[in-house]
Amino acid sequence: MTFSDNFKIGSIQDLMKVIDELGFVPFFINEIQGFSIEEHIAPGCWYYDGDDGFWPAWEWKGPVIREMKCAYGKFLKGKAMYVSAEWFPDFANFRRDGYDFDARYDDGLASYYDKELFELLDANAPVMSKQLKKLGNYGKGGHKGFDTMITRLQKQCYVIITDFRYMTDKFGKEYGWGVADYSTPEKFFGKTFTDTVYSKTPQESYEAILKHFKTILPGVDEDKIKKILK
Repeated sequence: MTFSDNFKIGSIQDLMKVIDELGFVPFFINEIQGFSIEEHIAPGCWYYDGDDGFWPAWEWKGPVIREMKCAYGKFLKGKAMYVSAEWFPDFANFRRDGYDFDARYDDGLASYYDKELFELLDANAPVMSKQLKKLGNYGKGGHKGFDTMITRLQKQCYVIITDFRYMTDKFGKEYGWGVADYSTPEKFFGKTFTDTVYSKTPQESYEAILKHFKTILPGVDEDKIKKILK
């Protein structure tokens, strides 16, 4: 399977198969044509604007992450992407440039504010975004920049989304959009991640990912792939 194939995602099982086979699956349309769930979703499965408010592809996110134990986050120029458990150690090694977070901070490559948020998240993970903001006093009258920092930490692969939880009313009925649960890859994947994430040089991981992207995106210019991987 490649992203040039005319496949359709019509069920949660279809989506899990695509993630398993292709490894990197962006949620939304991006710079590379065909490289997204949005462009391969079956009719009626992107959203259903009915009274029940059913949005299939959105509501599959939590179950897919839990079932597959895959990574999910804003890894692609601020947009969400699934990364399989097989490929995430290489992806994290490349994006982290071989640094764990403490080493990144010690070398002056991360701000104190990023460190403050990362350590708060790490100490409470898994933690809902609303709870994390409350714990760190982010928002009106408090600390600023939460969305920018949490997106940057995801891009650098120090933070991932590990579930989506829904608010419930007094009758126990779920409502609204799913709220992200944040954690670190180290806590979510455990030993399988920590034993492998730095087993190669960042350049070796990058070269392996680039080779894989050229396989799953046949005909796409290499420079375009390199640009989207940054």
